[in-house]
Amino acid sequence: MNTLFHPDFCTLLPSHWPAPLHLPGAQLVLAQFDTARLQADDCARCAVPPVPGVSKRQSEYLAGRLCARQALHLLTHTPQIPGRDEDGVPLWPAGVCGSISHGAGFAAALVGHSSQWVGLGLDLEKRLKVERAAKLAGEILTTAELQRSAGLDPEAFAQRVTLTFSLKESLFKALYPLVRQRFYFHDAELLQASDGHARLRLLIDLGQGWHSGCELDGQYTDLDQHLLSLIAIAA
Repeated sequence: MNTLFHPDFCTLLPSHWPAPLHLPGAQLVLAQFDTARLQADDCARCAVPPVPGVSKRQSEYLAGRLCARQALHLLTHTPQIPGRDEDGVPLWPAGVCGSISHGAGFAAALVGHSSQWVGLGLDLEKRLKVERAAKLAGEILTTAELQRSAGLDPEAFAQRVTLTFSLKESLFKALYPLVRQRFYFHDAELLQASDGHARLRLLIDLGQGWHSGCELDGQYTDLDQHLLSLIAIAA
């Protein structure tokens, strides 16, 4: 096993923050991967225990962990690969918090020092097609969000559904490790989103000081045919 081995199926992208995303003191790493090029022993050679599932699932998981390894190397100068707990939450080294995401050939990881950030949530989503967005809208958007989206043309509505889905996924990833209480799409609402900046509100009490009405800021940007969003909770 070799924690520094890097398989050919995954290519790390040049390290930079896609505009307008920016989080002081944190490290973001992006990668592209090709499931068809995954080798049977890639997980073992990277010292990453395989997860149950087909090669698509294996490649997504490993690509995300390779992004996390590089992000930790940039942040702490130690290239570690995080494990996962019984809930599937990444196990970060002491003094670090972070988040991992992947989907449709892209993977990403975000890490920061826990002295600066107590919660980080990252989500990478392929943009929903118009028909798919219309079908899923009621599951993702609250009544108020649907009302605020009234009048949008089908393409703009699909973009709004994708953005709302992604930001709520990022919100869950940022908060769940802190509260250890599951919540769902209708338990938060997107209040506003413009020029890469968003504002969300909780509609449920989660404990640990997170009550209904709490508001959090988010960020988002386009990435090829994907949308990348993040939620960061300052220490």
